Amino acid sequence: MRKIQIALLLLSLMSVTACNEGESKEDEVENVDKKSAIETELSVQHIDTADVLVTKHKIWKNNKLFKQIIKRDTIPNLGDTLQIVEDESGNEHNTKVKKDYEFYITVQ
Repeated sequence: MRKIQIALLLLSLMSVTACNEGESKEDEVENVDKKSAIETELSVQHIDTADVLVTKHKIWKNNKLFKQIIKRDTIPNLGDTLQIVEDESGNEHNTKVKKDYEFYITVQ
């Protein structure tokens, strides 16, 4: 029984290690095929009390921009965080900056 527990523990550790390896960016696109494509851009604009999620879709057909759709949605602000920044003189100092959202995209 003890050998099984040790084997399961080692298998679990190997699984966790394998999952933590850096993700490859093999699907990253450098150029859009404008013969027939939908190009999507996501961004967040910070305003005083909230953030604005901006979604832009460009629909390409026969190498021409067929249509552009822009949608804006107000989303909650994530607050501020401290970040070290460098000024023109090369001096570093802490300053407050707005936290950014992380984007996770699922395409079906």
